[in-house]
Amino acid sequence: MNQWDQIAVQNIKTAKQPPKGKIRLSGPLEHDNIVNGDGLRAVVWTQGCPNHCKGCQNPETWDFDGGFLIDIDEIEQRLSEFKGQAGLTFCGGEPFVQPEACKEIADYVRKELGWNVWSFSGFTYEQIKAAGGTAWEFLTSLDALIDGPFILGQKDLSLRFRGSKNQRLLHLRLGTGEILKVE
Repeated sequence: MNQWDQIAVQNIKTAKQPPKGKIRLSGPLEHDNIVNGDGLRAVVWTQGCPNHCKGCQNPETWDFDGGFLIDIDEIEQRLSEFKGQAGLTFCGGEPFVQPEACKEIADYVRKELGWNVWSFSGFTYEQIKAAGGTAWEFLTSLDALIDGPFILGQKDLSLRFRGSKNQRLLHLRLGTGEILKVE
């Protein structure tokens, strides 16, 4: 494992977690979003990111103490009011630094609303797997992961759901995290 991977794994493992039963968000929930995954989607915008990618579209989400804390129960209740959604996407910030809260929400929307679940991450699949623990458990609850840091020098606006050429759209086997397809 190279130095960047070691730092990334450490950042996943040591990120400041919200209190149990809460999640830290950077903004309001969205619905009817068509740019962060297939179909009409709800979006949860998480707060806190250690990656600080140059050219990031959401630098206001980096501060781990920014945004606002909200009860997961309230998020679930609000999501249940959104009609016609195909799924939920976690954006950020960095969802994998709040994996327990994100997994709880992911499990709820899958079971109670029948939605699929996607997430973006500035970490790679391999880094999340190496970190293990609740980050890996969250990953195994996903149908798709868009992974890797945004790299300004590789910016490519023609890519589907990605901002730079190094990022991958990984279709995953639910429950195992196994990669089924790479775009």
